[in-house]
Amino acid sequence: MRVCVLEAGCDARAHEMSCMPEDYDVPGFHACASENPSMAWNFFVRHYADDAQQRRDPKCGPSGVLYPRAGTLGGCTAHNALIFLYPHDADWDYIADLTGDPSWTASRMRRYAKLVEQCHHRPLWNLARRLGLDPTLHGWDGWLQTERAMPLEALADDALVRVIIGSMELAARSVPRRLHAWLRLLRWQGDPNSRLWGRRCFHGVCYTPLTTQRHARHGTRERLLDVAQQHPAMLHIEMDALATRVLLDEQGDACGVEYLKGRHLYQAHAKPNAEPGERCRIRARREVILAGGAFNTPQLLMLSGIGPAEHLREHGIPVRVDLPGVGRNLQDRYEIGVVNRMSRSWEVLQGAKFVRDDAPYRSWFDARDGVYTTNGVATAVIRRSGRRMPVPDIFCMALLERFVGYYPGYSKIFAQNDNMLTWAILKAHTRNRAGIVSLRSADPRDVPDIDFRYFEAADDPKGEDMRALIGAIRFVRGLAGPLAEQGYIAREELPGTHVQSDEDLAGYIRDNAWGHHASCSCPIGARAAGGVLDSRFGVHGTRRLRVVDASAFPRIPGFFPVSAIYMMAEKAADELLATAQATPPLQFQMGDHHGLRRAQAPANAAGRTG
Repeated sequence: MRVCVLEAGCDARAHEMSCMPEDYDVPGFHACASENPSMAWNFFVRHYADDAQQRRDPKCGPSGVLYPRAGTLGGCTAHNALIFLYPHDADWDYIADLTGDPSWTASRMRRYAKLVEQCHHRPLWNLARRLGLDPTLHGWDGWLQTERAMPLEALADDALVRVIIGSMELAARSVPRRLHAWLRLLRWQGDPNSRLWGRRCFHGVCYTPLTTQRHARHGTRERLLDVAQQHPAMLHIEMDALATRVLLDEQGDACGVEYLKGRHLYQAHAKPNAEPGERCRIRARREVILAGGAFNTPQLLMLSGIGPAEHLREHGIPVRVDLPGVGRNLQDRYEIGVVNRMSRSWEVLQGAKFVRDDAPYRSWFDARDGVYTTNGVATAVIRRSGRRMPVPDIFCMALLERFVGYYPGYSKIFAQNDNMLTWAILKAHTRNRAGIVSLRSADPRDVPDIDFRYFEAADDPKGEDMRALIGAIRFVRGLAGPLAEQGYIAREELPGTHVQSDEDLAGYIRDNAWGHHASCSCPIGARAAGGVLDSRFGVHGTRRLRVVDASAFPRIPGFFPVSAIYMMAEKAADELLATAQATPPLQFQMGDHHGLRRAQAPANAAGRTG
């Protein structure tokens, strides 16, 4: 199918000068990439409706808490931490049960994982599958390469080795069958995506597979550019094109998109352009697919007259479809850090200033070696917060840096602290469903209001999410304890050893928690129950309009949702192609293709291009 992709940003890696392409390419520079002014979209969000509680967060400024997004070709895959973990089978089975659509079951979704992944970190299993033995369920021939980075310098850093071994020991000690845990570690070699012999979910010590190609960032940008080069007549990428509304005909069919042509027009951009941009339209013969993410997709639907009717009328927007679920159900992880100051600097970070041409950068550039091949995660532990949890819900990462969440300038702190160890805790499968994305104005260049409404009592009356986080803090303190006894850790800086009781730890969590996996604001589900999409991604009350991005999930899948989004996109491509075979395209009159620049033919919005 012929596809036109509208991208609000440009190809920042190729066309911007501010620390490019190194901020994009180097895995170790992912924090710098998230604040790179060439592509940074800075949303400022609320975590709490209560102003007093909101102000207690030290990261909160006058506009709220920084939530970095990326306005560039490839979206947030241009600045993410590159971690590639598959979701749990239960995440897919939940959607299948919710919709009654068996195509969402985990057994059927696994094939999409294989279409995505090209695994480069399990070479022996890759060899075995060529001989007919493939029990891991990894993908070997997909378009997205995954690798493992383990710099040799790390093995010479005694403190780092003790962190890794200590996490293995305590993780094994914390489960009832300790010997079994060690044998499992040896068998699976810390690969969190392995599905050996029917194992449904991983728990224990693991490494983090990265979406890199020869230890450089690899993602949707590369996929799109590769396909455009191979099939120039089939894929057109229109950059610097800020979508402003979906065009609907009298029958409610999506027939195109209106957009503003111009550089840096969206006000979330680090350096927004004051010019109004050129108003353009593009017509689609087949379908329109929104992939703006958890903030921008509901904004674009509401600007198009699709959303809560009363809210649309408040902003003078004609109501085309009264769909109350648009912008509701916003969800995120809860994340919190336990920060330790080491008694000496990490040897593996010697000379690291996180700039071009320092010694580690030269090692990465010349030989694709050294600490910059990693994303800063030394080791990780996956565990359940309680025995009754059906799947693991706690992900603990050892970061060789001081990381307490996002605020303007946070990435500059990394180069100033080479003796910090942060155990970053991520709580998955949270119960909070109360977040809201709402319009601030009818101006498509304006950012929406975003309120996550953390720890909403109505969603979690028993406080199970908070208890899980408190337990995780105690767990990682146990990981750090032996290092402190041996003199490797000088002191715990956050939350501090004086913070011990459940009540005090809960206060620390409320005041400091953050997230960066916004999802679920246009969920799949029945319209009467607040759903926005049917099981085939179609927007309720419309035709030829679908949403395929993180906003479509009814609940956030797994620990890091990007892999699930890729799998969802592959499934959506099948749905689009099946519909195209059964449905004739729309017919336009001459002159209907207003404002389509550099692509003179109407676009069909369907295809397996991302």
